[in-house]
Amino acid sequence: MAEWRPLRIAARPIPEPVPTPFVWAGAFAGALLTVGVLSAVNGFADALHALLVLCALAALLGVCARFAAAPGTGAVCWLFLNGFAVPPHGELTWQGYPDVGRLVFLTAAALLGTVTARLVSARGAYRRITPGGDRDARS
Repeated sequence: MAEWRPLRIAARPIPEPVPTPFVWAGAFAGALLTVGVLSAVNGFADALHALLVLCALAALLGVCARFAAAPGTGAVCWLFLNGFAVPPHGELTWQGYPDVGRLVFLTAAALLGTVTARLVSARGAYRRITPGGDRDARS
């Protein structure tokens, strides 16, 4: 059974996620910048590097996003990956299983970032509302 405890006066609220359109705009700008920088640096010798960097971008964007933003974030990153990093460059093509795998990796990275942020926020909220913080939870 749940035990109700009064919250401290100085309790910090759990951070509110960023609205989904802002996350997608950030994915658009970040993927455009990332693909441009990678193109200038190594000329896309290997599309795997671009996929890994875009997965890191999707995970970073997932930290401040809602769960519903993950598929769109993955799709926006995939559009830039497919259009500019995977041969033929400058064309959107569908290659079947490789593209499904890329979409899954990018969406999973965004979901992983969101799950990580929610777990950290929940743990912090739990520590704020318990009188002894983590000390009472261990004993």
